[in-house]
Amino acid sequence: MTQLHEANADQAASWGGRSGQHWTERQEHMDRQLAPVGAAVFDGVEITTGMRAIDIGCGCGDTTLELARRVGPTGRVFGLDISAPMLARARERTPKGAPVEFVQGDATIYAFPPGAADLLFSRFGVMFFADPALAFANIRKGMRRGGRVAFACWREAAINPSLTIAAQEVYKFVPRPAETPPPDAPGPFAFAQEARVRDILGKAGFAQIGVRAVDVDLDVAAGGGLDAAVENALEIGPASRAIDGQPPEIFERAAAAIRTAYAPYAKGNAVLIPAAIWIVTATNP
Repeated sequence: MTQLHEANADQAASWGGRSGQHWTERQEHMDRQLAPVGAAVFDGVEITTGMRAIDIGCGCGDTTLELARRVGPTGRVFGLDISAPMLARARERTPKGAPVEFVQGDATIYAFPPGAADLLFSRFGVMFFADPALAFANIRKGMRRGGRVAFACWREAAINPSLTIAAQEVYKFVPRPAETPPPDAPGPFAFAQEARVRDILGKAGFAQIGVRAVDVDLDVAAGGGLDAAVENALEIGPASRAIDGQPPEIFERAAAAIRTAYAPYAKGNAVLIPAAIWIVTATNP
């Protein structure tokens, strides 16, 4: 891995370890689940043949490869992430000759080629920086004047049951975390407040900042039915972290509770739960 900003060490350890491995193992499920989010980001920006794009927090490469398809053979897409296991999966699934490069690095300090990119893109990959204004300012160095930004981030936890239901059920059987991190701590909801998002991008030097609320239904089962939805909740996210290391009887009780909570959202083999996101756009002046 290239140089790491010391304040992002905890995130690097998490995504390079258990979290990154679990996402890698469940890549197909998560790509299907998050497909509406990626579609919403793509709808927010014009992508043309020959463009050069940066995909921040590219993970297992789903959005990076879609970007590559859209920019075509004359374009170029650079996928950056701190997770070695997720990047390994991204490289495995990249077609030979695709205009894609995957690099393990920290966007806060990575030396992007100056003024090269037409587009900064991300699907849930920008909320984990200890100093987000510094990270975005550094990324902006790699963008040409007039280059565009388009990314998705979560709104408040209270309006995102797709992320919170399973954990709420698990906490009926195991203790909640002793400490609650501050709202702006690195994590899924770090960009929940519109004013903070605008402030971060403004401090980083971006202009024409747009923050649009989008509501989508996410199939947390990825087409696999209730059992698949419960299994995924217990493998990825706050419910999985809370239940980790618990005895089998607690695990089984928690799984049953999640299944009951998910049941009202089931429609055939889908389990469609509301999600609330921001689609953020900006320009490098």
